Amino acid sequence: MKEIEVVIDTEEIAEFFFHELIRRGFVPTQTELEELADITFDYLLEKCIIDEEIEIEDDE
Repeated sequence: MKEIEVVIDTEEIAEFFFHELIRRGFVPTQTELEELADITFDYLLEKCIIDEEIEIEDDE
């Protein structure tokens, strides 16, 4: 199986949920959207669909 690199952006997930919830008649708060995005990210980690990589920035 070929490995591909996928970047998951929780802000992008939150925006997706916002548009989908609005389309379905819900009005989520920013906090609710952020929580949904974090839960989705955690779910993807738990199911081993993604691996979390932490970027370390050099201050040099």
